Amino acid sequence: MDMRRRLGAEAFGTFWLVFGGCGAAVIAGSKIGNLGVAFAFGLTVVTMAYAVGGISGGHFNPAITLGLAVAGRFDKKDLPAYMGAQVVGAILAAALLAVIAKGTPGFSFADGAHNAPGFATNGYGNRSPGNYNAFAVIVAEVLTTAFFLLVILGATAKKSIAEFGGLAIGLCLTLIHLITIPVSNTSVNPARSIGPALFVGSDAIVQLPVFIIAPLVGGALGAFIWKTLLAGPEEFELADGVAPG
Repeated sequence: MDMRRRLGAEAFGTFWLVFGGCGAAVIAGSKIGNLGVAFAFGLTVVTMAYAVGGISGGHFNPAITLGLAVAGRFDKKDLPAYMGAQVVGAILAAALLAVIAKGTPGFSFADGAHNAPGFATNGYGNRSPGNYNAFAVIVAEVLTTAFFLLVILGATAKKSIAEFGGLAIGLCLTLIHLITIPVSNTSVNPARSIGPALFVGSDAIVQLPVFIIAPLVGGALGAFIWKTLLAGPEEFELADGVAPG
């Protein structure tokens, strides 16, 4: 399929994930709480998976793209382009969210709802909603991203019920947020972490490498587990841009 369309779909999908999920936290977090924010992230994936998943595969996340490549579901030569489009989409979403958020008196990039890091950024230590240390945050991010990959690969496997793949993946992301918002404000997605952090700066940038590296490691780990332990022989034919999520 035309690479321009595929990259456009990835950029728009990641834009919607960051704008919808982080936007719910920044604009409405004090009203809807962690449960509402978790569902907002899940709904962004569900809606975009069905809207543009057929164009690009609906990754919207560099960790997912890497994991799919490790699992043999995605062509490795397209990794840089996909990841670049995802990061661009995330930064644009964060920029427009910043414009909207600054339209209310008293807005500060440093303050977040429910003791969360400012502007929906991710953090550990004094930037963790629950003051979790860096080791706990790394374990949580690696583990949940690995399971996210397992769900994605299973939900989009050749013997799965394909029509419900996007729903299962969106619900999985919701569950991940319910578990890890108190821990790290939930990343599992380097692009989602990069976008808001650029506007907060300072400690958000200092801590950002954790939320780039840990999800990438988790994505590769989940794909390796799937490939070596769970996948059937029919799964090893390379597909063009598989997997919503």
